Amino acid sequence: MQAATIMSPKLNKVFEKVHRIKKIEKGSFLFEEGNNASELYIIQSGKFQISKMVADGRELTIRMCSAGELVGELSLFSPASSHLLTAKASESGTVAVIQKDNLENEIAKDNALALELVKWLSLQHRKSQTRFRDLVLHGKKGALYSTLIRMANSYGVVTDEGIKIDVSLTNQELANFCGTSREVVNRLLSELRRNNSISIDKGYITVHALNRLKREIDCESCPAEVCNIE
Repeated sequence: MQAATIMSPKLNKVFEKVHRIKKIEKGSFLFEEGNNASELYIIQSGKFQISKMVADGRELTIRMCSAGELVGELSLFSPASSHLLTAKASESGTVAVIQKDNLENEIAKDNALALELVKWLSLQHRKSQTRFRDLVLHGKKGALYSTLIRMANSYGVVTDEGIKIDVSLTNQELANFCGTSREVVNRLLSELRRNNSISIDKGYITVHALNRLKREIDCESCPAEVCNIE
């Protein structure tokens, strides 16, 4: 079976452990928090939101994954037998299914593969840390601005008007990325539109003043491999 290129060429051995291909329809769950974690997945097509439910019932979206990404990786070498997060398809797509036990055995035998996986996991951790930094230091505004910047880096298309985020997003979906309510996001987006920092057309956001957003959250100009939403 063939899968999309994953993380780095040195991790191609992962493909040898692909068990089957699974199709997921938009709105369906690839896995949910608490499900048995016996499999990992390489996304071949479509987009998937990885999220966590918090105690008060809100949903916090951790990242958005597309072709080539490995998901379900938190269960690797973990005594926990259930998923800690939820993966939901925001676009219909397919995933390559890998049995967790098989991949763990391969990693245990191959030091080079293990090192590459550690590097990738470290990068994912750094992305999460910088997002949480923006939320803690700058509150809900910082979380939204950080999300827009990362979306622009991941899915931005340069136009005459600015950078168009080529993914249609509802205000609720943005709120989930920020760990806040839709009402708060509505207000913050309205402020950004009034000062001409962004415009919105049928769910597609164009950022007109990216540097202004960066200044608001004291952006450290992290490399694109860190400052993205994937």
